[in-house]
Amino acid sequence: MSSQSARPAASRQYPCEKCPLRPLPAFREFDKQELSFISTFKRGELAVDKGATVLVEGSHSAHLYTVLSGWAFRYKLLSDGRRQILNFSMPGDLIGLQGSLMGEMQHSVEALSPMLLCVFERDQLQELYRNHPGLAYDITWIASREERMLDENLLSIGRRTALERAAYLIAFIASRARSAGLNGKTPVQIPITQQHIADTLGLSLVHTNKTIRKLMDRKLVMWRDGGCEVIDYDGLKKLARWEGLGEERRPLI
Repeated sequence: MSSQSARPAASRQYPCEKCPLRPLPAFREFDKQELSFISTFKRGELAVDKGATVLVEGSHSAHLYTVLSGWAFRYKLLSDGRRQILNFSMPGDLIGLQGSLMGEMQHSVEALSPMLLCVFERDQLQELYRNHPGLAYDITWIASREERMLDENLLSIGRRTALERAAYLIAFIASRARSAGLNGKTPVQIPITQQHIADTLGLSLVHTNKTIRKLMDRKLVMWRDGGCEVIDYDGLKKLARWEGLGEERRPLI
């Protein structure tokens, strides 16, 4: 991440005790001991510009991050530059865990919008696992949730039609955005381009454009300069034959 893209905050704008994400109904509450540890675990905040690379595949990072605000996506590249987007990151999501546990990143992360990240020292993960089993379980839960989402995405790419795939992906992102406190009002705004859709679904940009046009003709979405606007969330779910995430309250590290 270049110094022009990432700007370490001079001080903590959001102490853990006053985290704006904690009151959201999507996240479980900390007990006092957990909150005290997380407050010392956090080293500060990092501002990231839209389009900046947060983490690079193959790199080693001394930090992992929780998204406090903004959007990002995880992706892998082939040697010829073709890109596969794996998933999208939103407030409350933990990024960089793979590099912390496996030594190096197996994917890259790019900011879809301006972001603010909480910064944690990966060296303190051992203390977390030794002395805070509840938080250790939370990290396991987060990793399991990511696997579950990737399973659903693989099912979509393997078995859904192009139209169903696009409907599922947009409904999936919108559902996660709502639970993370983004775009609490309808319509939901998603800051992605049709190229992002194409790179997630494994479709050509031309095919993706035609597919999105069909969703627009059905008045399920609108495409604007700022990205995708979800008009009919339930209609997207029905078209995709998807029941939704159906999650209970989730951890927030």
